[in-house]
Amino acid sequence: MISQQLNDQITRIGANDDAGMLLRQYWQPAALCDDIAFGLPFAVNLLSEQLALVKDRSGFKLVTRLLDENYSPTVIPRAEEIEIDIDGPTYPTVQKNGVIFAYLGSGEPPEFPNFDCFRAPDTHVFAFKGLWRCNWLQALEVGIDPAHASFLHRFLQDEDPMEGYGKQFRDTAANTDIPMTKILREYPRPEILVDETEYGLKITALRHMKNGLTHVRVTNQIFPEAICIPMSREMTITQWHVPIDNENCYWYSVFTSFDKPVNKRLMREQRLQEHTVPDYAPRKNAENNYNYDPREQKFETYTGMGLDINVHDQWAVEGMGPIQDRTQEHLGRSDVAIIRYRRILRQAIADLLSHKSAHLPMKDDATSAIKGPLSNDAITKTSNWEKASQAADFDRRNLCPWDASI
Repeated sequence: MISQQLNDQITRIGANDDAGMLLRQYWQPAALCDDIAFGLPFAVNLLSEQLALVKDRSGFKLVTRLLDENYSPTVIPRAEEIEIDIDGPTYPTVQKNGVIFAYLGSGEPPEFPNFDCFRAPDTHVFAFKGLWRCNWLQALEVGIDPAHASFLHRFLQDEDPMEGYGKQFRDTAANTDIPMTKILREYPRPEILVDETEYGLKITALRHMKNGLTHVRVTNQIFPEAICIPMSREMTITQWHVPIDNENCYWYSVFTSFDKPVNKRLMREQRLQEHTVPDYAPRKNAENNYNYDPREQKFETYTGMGLDINVHDQWAVEGMGPIQDRTQEHLGRSDVAIIRYRRILRQAIADLLSHKSAHLPMKDDATSAIKGPLSNDAITKTSNWEKASQAADFDRRNLCPWDASI
């Protein structure tokens, strides 16, 4: 558990709040490129600022918009309803593989790392987003807890992997015919190792199996608020958890294929079945009890809330309340990545307040040279697990149709 003062420091994101000042030192996802089709100006609620995406001769930028009396942080007004505040601040943007990033900080923005989600050609990426009604930090922390997948995302029956395109945990594991859902279900207590890296954290979950084998799953925390995880043997997901205000956030995901071009039409259709636009609000939510079905919970899934794991995560993080009360939490062994991340976050805040911005992660000239990160599943002999994920990563990159070399 931590003090209320510390909980406020690491969660609140106003322009004068410590975490808010830190997040403004980095590029933030502000909109999808697909959002342009809804018309400009397009409303953007980001880091407790009410903005609008516009385009002029120099390209896209974020400008401040005037608020009407019916303002809500999770509502996207129509273009014709938006009034621009000509005296408000303006922020630069850049487009990266389906996502429009904005920089709300002072001084020169940092370089982008050369991650796979940015290096891959447009044909091999797909971007989407979704609204969660909770603070950004609890949204992030569920993604750096490898143990939760064996419970929250437990499937009591295994689907045909051939029908799992575009869905997480529906593929087979590594180079076997074992469904990922079966491994997560049968080996629910992973050994978790965490290593600090130049981009954040490398998180390794070891599920020791029968016959001297181990399932190795490598995920990542990318500072300050992103994760990179394997979706299937073919794809990874890089996901940011972006504050709208203190009590609401968007997740932005870029799906990156190392094999065939992404079927963007199918993946968008799948996700629009679960979300409305242009607010990207989930159709399953607290108001309809996330469509909870007790029969499904008995026979199909741990939560009884459908097969989309985003809904499972949404229920878990929204159920903590708008801002998780960490004064009452009791972290355990499986929370090691969360503990390590909070230390990095607190140190970064301390460095920023001490005017040591050069010490912040991924803020130096070497950032643009950072590649990867490695993110995959492998099954190997327990005695050789350390080399297994590296070998699997090398093979996937070597066969990749675009330059994924590292």
